[in-house]
Amino acid sequence: MQVLSYRVGQAGLAAAAALASTAAWAVNDLPGGPAVRQVDMAPPVTRIALEQQFLHNMMLVLCTLIFLGVFGVMFYSILKHRKSLGAKPANFHESTTVEIIWTIIPFLIVIGMALPATRAVVAMKDTTNADLTIKATGYQWKWGYDYLKGEGEGLSFLSTLDVSQRLMSDSGKPDADDYLLRVDNPVVVPVNKKIRIVTTANDVIHAWGVPAFGVKQDAIPGFVRDTWFRAEQVGDYYGQCYELCGKEHAYMPIHVKVLSQEDYTAWVAQQQKLMAAKADDPTKVWTLDDLVARGEKVYAANCAACHRPDGKGAGPIKALDGSALVQDADSAKQIAIVLHGAANGAMPPWKQLSDTEIAAVVTYTKNAWTNKTGQLVQPADIAAARK
Repeated sequence: MQVLSYRVGQAGLAAAAALASTAAWAVNDLPGGPAVRQVDMAPPVTRIALEQQFLHNMMLVLCTLIFLGVFGVMFYSILKHRKSLGAKPANFHESTTVEIIWTIIPFLIVIGMALPATRAVVAMKDTTNADLTIKATGYQWKWGYDYLKGEGEGLSFLSTLDVSQRLMSDSGKPDADDYLLRVDNPVVVPVNKKIRIVTTANDVIHAWGVPAFGVKQDAIPGFVRDTWFRAEQVGDYYGQCYELCGKEHAYMPIHVKVLSQEDYTAWVAQQQKLMAAKADDPTKVWTLDDLVARGEKVYAANCAACHRPDGKGAGPIKALDGSALVQDADSAKQIAIVLHGAANGAMPPWKQLSDTEIAAVVTYTKNAWTNKTGQLVQPADIAAARK
């Protein structure tokens, strides 16, 4: 239903754009994601998803047959034995045989539905012997991924809605089939390997799910839940946060990229090199130009989706360009908001960023656009603020 409603929403946006312009964007199927006028479940690429589709179809057929049988007999009796045809009411006592029959048959139907459903549920909860374990942490409003065990252990990154997608949403003119599903850092996993997903959350309840995998697991603050999948086809697969988690709920997509084992190994090696290159000495004293350059990248990856690349904000999102708080000589005020959030979660906390990244992005905002303050924040200042 969520996938269908998402497509209906897209169709509505396309229709609105058609009224405003001479050429409306045509919505196309998204491989691994929702399709145009999709009425069935997502094409399954795991055994669990295939089993779920079988259960759905089997129970739909059974319920339809029961509906037709029960209501068919009822309406036949009403029409065939109505008073206008001279039917006379019968006077009889209960039939033990009939009562036994209408007790046994529903019992057998329920057992026939429960056995395969139980088998599927038990399989869904069996997260043992995983080849790769990834922790998915929900934040308002992004996902954090930590590769805990298996090839790629130690990798960690945030996955945020691509900035161009947010700009499309602000303009009301989507022009991509992966509208509101494109992220800057997709989850990457190898094909035909058992992937365990451990879910938790940093602020409110989120839910991690991908329809093509038959996976949906709540991410609850203070709790650890888990699920798993084994993708049998390479490709790109999409999902969204399936728990209403606040005003930016629609901007929290999930993108899983399934690669061949060889390509996955190459991706891991590349990411490890990038992490090593990004490793910072927390005691290093940076120059203003270097911090601003670093901060621009951090801002583009994490902040621009809400505050916009030009720092002007949008709607309830406050502008950073010209902000009195940003321009204030007391940088501790801005650091506190970045670390701990503000406005009851409207501005989420960013403790997951390193001291250098926070120092860089704060320094960047203080010196970007019209905020030419010349102020500099060092990583040591962030480390002190965390205490």
